[in-house]
Amino acid sequence: MRIGLLGPLTVTDQRIPIGIPGEKLRAIIATLALASGMTVSSSALLDELWGEQPPRSAANSLQGHIARLRRALVQHSGKEEIRNVIRTSGSGYMLVLPPENIDASRFILNVELASRVKAREPEKAIVLLTNALDTWRGPALLDTGHGMICRTAAARLEETRLMARELLVEAKLALGGHYEVVSELEQLLSSHPLRERLCEQLMIALYRCGRQADAIGTFHRVRQRLSADLGLEPGPGLQRTMSEILRQGPSLLHEVG
Repeated sequence: MRIGLLGPLTVTDQRIPIGIPGEKLRAIIATLALASGMTVSSSALLDELWGEQPPRSAANSLQGHIARLRRALVQHSGKEEIRNVIRTSGSGYMLVLPPENIDASRFILNVELASRVKAREPEKAIVLLTNALDTWRGPALLDTGHGMICRTAAARLEETRLMARELLVEAKLALGGHYEVVSELEQLLSSHPLRERLCEQLMIALYRCGRQADAIGTFHRVRQRLSADLGLEPGPGLQRTMSEILRQGPSLLHEVG
C-alpha cells in the first residue's frame, strides 16, 4: 500500500486507488502516515479530529472511525489482510508501512540527501531535487481537515518544498545555469518577498548575467519590504552579497571546472 500526502490524500494498493470516505477518516490515516511505524496515541487522534472540546462520545467514535477505515481498505483492495496495516498499539494506533511507501517521507529523504551531495555532486542533487519536487500534486495534506498535527505537518512540508527549490537553484548556479534560473527566482521572490536566500540567489544570477543594476535594485526592493513589514534590516548574507556586487567581487562569478 502507498499513501500520498503531497496534495489531496491518495491511498493505493498495487496502483489501484482506495477511496477513503469522509474528512475524519482521511485525517486519521494521514496522521498515522506522518508517524508511520510509531504509535499515535488515542488522545492525540481525538485532539486532531475534534480539537480541545471533543464530544463525550469521542472515544467510542474514534474506535468506530478506525473500524470504518479498516473496512474501507479491505473493500477497495479486496484483501482482508490489508486491515492489519492499521495496528492497535498500546494506548493508540500505528500505521505499519515502510517510509518509502509514503510520498512525504520519500520527499524529505531525497531533499536531505541532495543537501548533503550538492557541493560535490550538483548534477546528482539536481536529479534528486527535480524528482522530489515532481511528486507534489498540490498543497500538502489538502483534504485532511484542520487538526493541529496535519496543519503543522503541512506547513513543515511546504517549507521543505521551498527549501528544495532553493537547493535546486543553488545546484544549477554551481553548474553555470544563471541564465536558466533568473525567471524562476523572480517568480519565487514575488511569492516570498521576505525570503532573503531567494534574494541572494537572484542577485547573484543577475550579476552573472551582466545585470548589475538589476541585482542592486532587487536588494533595495527586498530591503524596503523587510523594513516596512518586519522593521528589520537585511541579514549578514544578503548584506555581504550586496557588498560583493558593488565592488564587483570575483567571488560571485561562476568558476568553470
